[in-house]
Amino acid sequence: MNTFRPDIIDTERLTLLPLRVEHADEMAAVLSDPDLHTFIGGAPESVQALRARYARWAVGSPDPAVSWCNWAIRLRTAGCLAGTVQATVTADDCGAVAEIAWVVGTPWQRQGIATEAARGLVAWLRERPVHTVIAHIHPDHQASAAVAAAAGLTRTDQWSDGELRWQLTTLHAF
Repeated sequence: MNTFRPDIIDTERLTLLPLRVEHADEMAAVLSDPDLHTFIGGAPESVQALRARYARWAVGSPDPAVSWCNWAIRLRTAGCLAGTVQATVTADDCGAVAEIAWVVGTPWQRQGIATEAARGLVAWLRERPVHTVIAHIHPDHQASAAVAAAAGLTRTDQWSDGELRWQLTTLHAF
């Protein structure tokens, strides 16, 4: 499998920056609203906990067949971070499969930021040998379902840990 490394991704209003440990200070505030965890579980993490997690992510997956690609969402005009997007890339018999996720801080929701970031991520993945893009979304999380649909994914009838699988099959099959 190819090793995937996050590049800078520019969209109309956003820059998706490869996530660094240094982003933890700002991201702790961005992700501090407990309501963000309604569908994804857990609770807001401290700056120290985010630094530790981001440091683990920067090292990469211990499994050489898995690539962890994580980005901070930066609003260019405001010059601030507003959330994250990620892709975990694995391989199957046909090539690379990417499982994606996104989270946008409460103050920046309902502005199309998650949709724009997810579309940018999916476009980036489609430029690589990724044949399938997947997201797992809680069935009651209508906002995330709308983001997935806008990014080109279609809901399936497959369930995983209480979430529905959304999927986009690209033309790539290697």
